[in-house]
Amino acid sequence: MNFWRDKRVIVTGGAGFLGSYIVKKLKKRGCKNIFVPLVEDYDLTKEKNVIRLYKDYPADIVIHLAAVVGGIGANRENPGKFYYDNLVMGAMLMEYARQFKVDKFVALGTIRF
Repeated sequence: MNFWRDKRVIVTGGAGFLGSYIVKKLKKRGCKNIFVPLVEDYDLTKEKNVIRLYKDYPADIVIHLAAVVGGIGANRENPGKFYYDNLVMGAMLMEYARQFKVDKFVALGTIRF
């Protein structure tokens, strides 16, 4: 039996460096229902977009890798803004995952200053 076959998975940041690798691995393991929300469609720092994401794509599992980033220079110039935006994004994604009864929420990330 394949654990991933019938799972609906959201991978935030799935188009990024680490996220694209995770998406490839999920596909290799038999996951057929993967949704990668793009920032152009879902700015996840906005509550209404987090709610819309969970309504548009009811998920069993969320793997959260998305982050507001701007490169080393921008991170050094605006560390508070990046930290705040990423904190709020993660908290909203977790809380609404709970409200929408997502079975599992996994948060991963890296940081560089």
